[in-house]
Formats: sequence, C-alpha cells, structure tokens
Amino acid sequence: MRRAIAFAALAAALAACAPSVPGSSGSSGSSSSQAPASADRLTIGTTADVVNFNPLVGNSRTDSWVTNLMYPHLTQMDATGKRVPYLATEWSYSEDGKTATAKLRDDMKWSDGKPVTADDVVFSVSAVQKEKFGVVAGLITALDKAEAVSPTEVRFNLTRPDGTFLDNVGFWLPIVPKHVFEKAPSVQKFANDANWVSAGPFKLTKVERGQRYIMERVDDFGPGTPAVKEVVFRVFPDVNTEVLALRNGEIDVIGNVLPPATATDLKNDTSVKLQEIPSLGWAHLQYNTKRKPMDDVRVRQALAHAVDYEAIRNIALKGFAKSSNSSVLTPSLPQWTDPAAKEYAFDPEQSKKLLTEAGVANLSLNMIYDQADPNIARWAPMVRDSAKKAGITIKLQGLERNTYLDKTAKRDFDIYAGSWAVMDNPPANLGLAFKSGGFINYAQVSDPKLDDLIDKAQQSLTVEDAKAPIQEAARLISDQVYDNVLYVETFNVAHSAKWTGFQPMPSELLSILNPLSLASAKPAGS
Repeated sequence: MRRAIAFAALAAALAACAPSVPGSSGSSGSSSSQAPASADRLTIGTTADVVNFNPLVGNSRTDSWVTNLMYPHLTQMDATGKRVPYLATEWSYSEDGKTATAKLRDDMKWSDGKPVTADDVVFSVSAVQKEKFGVVAGLITALDKAEAVSPTEVRFNLTRPDGTFLDNVGFWLPIVPKHVFEKAPSVQKFANDANWVSAGPFKLTKVERGQRYIMERVDDFGPGTPAVKEVVFRVFPDVNTEVLALRNGEIDVIGNVLPPATATDLKNDTSVKLQEIPSLGWAHLQYNTKRKPMDDVRVRQALAHAVDYEAIRNIALKGFAKSSNSSVLTPSLPQWTDPAAKEYAFDPEQSKKLLTEAGVANLSLNMIYDQADPNIARWAPMVRDSAKKAGITIKLQGLERNTYLDKTAKRDFDIYAGSWAVMDNPPANLGLAFKSGGFINYAQVSDPKLDDLIDKAQQSLTVEDAKAPIQEAARLISDQVYDNVLYVETFNVAHSAKWTGFQPMPSELLSILNPLSLASAKPAGS
C-alpha cells in the first residue's frame, strides 16, 4: 500500500512535466538522431513499468530487466544456453549427487560497501525454500539445507541426487543482501521499493513511474566497470512508438522483442541494427489426452499430420522461426538436440487414414488461444484451415488472457495453442510439463515409461549422462504427440547502429539486456 500511494503521488507530480510523445514537435526529432552516441547514457525503451522491485518475486519482463542489473545470479548463459560464471566461479556435485557446491567471486560488493558472500546466497535460497514462492521454489524441491562453508563457498545438501539443481538455482535465483532483506517479516512480501542496496553493474537511483527508471554505473563492479555511465529505461505505450523513438534517436535500444512484420520493415534501415536472439521456448499445440477421442494416439497423430508447419513459419512468422523437428529438444540448446528427430509431415491423407483406423469420423474440436498474442492470432486460423483438408473441424476460441489462463489451469480445452517462454533445462522442464501430475502438464499426460526416463535424466549429474534418457523421453513425447511443437521463434531486438559490444543471450528475458551485455555495451568506434 505504501508503494502504491508513493507511486500515485509521484505520477500526479510528474503529469505536468511528462515528456512529449516521440516524433511530436516537442521531441528531439532528427537532430538527436544526428548526434554521435555518448558513453554518458544508454536509453532503453520498454512498454511496461516495474511491477515489483523485489527480484525474488518480480513478475514482468521490465521487472527482470531492471532488477537483473541490480542483483547478481550465480550464473548466466552463453549463446547456446550453457551456464557461464557470474557470481559463482565454479560449481560441482559430490560423487553420490547428494551435495552440490558453488564457489564465489571475492570481489563483488553491495552498494553500501558490504561484501557479497555465501551468507547472502544461503539466505536467498533458504527464504524461497521456507516461504515457497516464485519459479525457484518449484525447481529446488531436492534441497534439504544450504550452508556457508566459507565467505566464498556454498554447500547445498540435497535429499536425493538431482543433476538439475545447480543449473536451476544458478540461473533462476537472484541473490539479495541478507542484511537488508532479513529485516522484513516476510521476504516474499518485502516491497524493496526505496533505498536499494544492490550489487550489479548498475544501481537504481531514480524512479519516475510511467516515464523512466534511471540507473548509474557501478565503478567497482567485480566482472568489470561498465563503459556506460547511465542506463535509462523509458516507458512507451507500444512497440510502434518505440520504433519511432529509435529512428528519431530518442532511445538506443528497444527492449521488447519486435513483431515479425516490424522486424521485416527495419531490415533495410541503416541506422538500426537487428540482433537475432534464439528463443528458449517453443510454440505448440497440446491435445487433452483425458478427452475422447484424443486419448487415442492415432487421433493425436492425425492432428499432427493436419498442420502445415512450413506455412506457419514462413507466413505467420515471416521466416523468423525454426523447425524443432517435432521435438521438445530444440535447436536453441544444441547440447541436448536429437539429430534423429523428424518433423511430422503435413499430410491430410495420412490424417484421414489414421482417423479411419481409430474409428473416428466427423471429428470436431475446440481450440483455445490468447487472442492478445499477435503470433498465435495469425496462425490459429491457419491451423483451422489446414485441418479442414483432413476433414477435421477446429472451432477457434480466441480468449481474453485471464480467461485463457483459467481454462488452461483447469485443463478445460480440447486443443491448447500457446508457447513456452523459457525451457532452459530439459530434465527439469520436461518433468514440469510431462510427468504425471506435473505443474504445467496441460495435456494431462500420464505415462509411467516417460516418468521413469525423466526421473533417470534428473538424477544424472552431467549432460552426458542425462542426454540418452532425455532424448528417449523426447522421442516418446513426439511419437505419442504429447506435445506438437510448431516452431522455435527467432526473436529480433533492435538497437541503434551507433552502439556495439552487446553480448546476446537466448530468450527475450535475457536478449541483449542481460547485465554482462549492458556492462560491455559502448558507442561504435569508441
């Protein structure tokens, strides 16, 4: 409540001096676009305010972009999704897999001068474990207890071998200052909306809700002093307005992923650079296996053969998408990909044959999707139209997002059309999505053989050991059409050609706005 009142007062005070709309007579216009880039400031456009400054419970992209610059994680990713050091310098498991260890940098400090230590890591993971909130809570179920062995070493005692644990906790858990957050009766309910104590490459110094978030460089940031003195996130009403602001020179980066049509329009603009970012998720159709006749694998295979995948990728996505060969092991994570995977062919006659074998005629199904998702809204009618060629009737139900999410949670659908945003760790992710009773097992899959394969992969302590069972699990998911993967999107992020040095990472959550990228960004030619 205190935060809401403060923001409301701030918004009222700022109303009279709000900046002009990009491109209007009051904006900087073309004169700004002619000025050379300066290391004094990098301005990033976003279409949403920060909802929560507590990084452990942040729930929007802008939340993540801002707080990731303030609070370190144990690891980051490289372009292939492989974990790379950040706060942690190395990590490993004991021989029996019941103990995991992370060693930390000794040169990172909180903005109040106190060192970042193992105590902060232990506090952060223990708070999530105790209060059971956020994404991390569902990914650390094997954790018994975390303890600080020394200021630079953390030991995680596990109740069972779990080769997904270090990847999960390393990537997903923000590390917060114990000496600040422990004063709150509940870490989950701590607003953290003023007097920030942080330890990233930039620190938040000013918030103008609905307008901008100003962050200043940390000169003694352990991994290296950023080239840019100040990062500013500016709030715009939509992506189109951001594009105009980029072309006018009012911003340097569009944080939001560009819609495919917009990316196509910007391709030949020499003042703009497009950075392609692989998605860590995938777009898909899931069939409710607890509803007849979709409990019959032949019906699900008939539905898979009734989709024109290439048309969806080339027309709806303008070519900014890759085939995943009908596999949940996508090309974004090459260390896991199965080279034997093969995409279902668009073959209406094969669909008809399979339906006949299953004794199904006049198949009519409802398909739910989020009507506000521009990509899915474009390809949903294509799924309907290609299915007609196989004699299948699909009735589209484009829903308001909350209704869509509610129906999904209740498994109240025949066909679910959607996408996963970040599926970064196959053994862990497939457990959530396809194991019996899995939290996001929307298709209601219940397959003991699949459960065993996923368990075996999760208990493996290396990618090499987990690869065989997880590839077998993925083949089973494809053969049984527990998930019909349509494509992996290629995201486009736009920035001014006057800037260089960005370090792209997969997913729109990281893209070129990850902390190591913005710490290395600099004016071109500098």
